Amino acid sequence: MPQGTIKTLVADRGFGFIAAAEGDVFFHHQAVTEHKFDELWIGQTVTYELAAAEQRGHDKGLCAISVTPT
Repeated sequence: MPQGTIKTLVADRGFGFIAAAEGDVFFHHQAVTEHKFDELWIGQTVTYELAAAEQRGHDKGLCAISVTPT
């Protein structure tokens, strides 16, 4: 599983970005597993799975699914 750090959190809109080797990766609050979105913080290390944005209803780029804090 890829690993990265949380770069941005937009709590009022329920999404964020992970700084990863692939570049910035979008994630939605529903992609967070084992913890609540509100428990995440900037700089926290997470593991995740990558999915094409089109598979998740977005128009471009990569997005993370199964985001799990380490």
